Amino acid sequence: MQAPTEDKPYDDINITPMLDLAYVLLVIFILMCTASVQGVKVNLPRASAAPSLAKPKTRAITVNNQGDIFLDTVPVTLAELEQRLGQYKAATPDLPVVVKGDSATQYQGIMDVLDVIGRVGITQVGLATKAR
Repeated sequence: MQAPTEDKPYDDINITPMLDLAYVLLVIFILMCTASVQGVKVNLPRASAAPSLAKPKTRAITVNNQGDIFLDTVPVTLAELEQRLGQYKAATPDLPVVVKGDSATQYQGIMDVLDVIGRVGITQVGLATKAR
């Protein structure tokens, strides 16, 4: 009779080290999530809702491929756009505006809108694009 040899491949994988690592990561995750806010719990007083602290509503100006201009969802002309933006700017000096133009829009239509925004004095202007 021959003695059994130890040259045979492993029949199973020892997963104990992987489980140990998983448990350690789970404990670290739990500790980090529960310890995110330090301090003593107190009952905080309530403040009045001051409109000056509220973030101003962003206005959207859209130019479609026919060259029509919309302020939010209302169709406007360039003169009406300038008048309404002037009113909004008077109410909130740091009025943010987003300009959205159709990809088939003539570039002059967007430039006319940007010119109106510049005349009104709005400095927070964003141009909306779509990620590829």
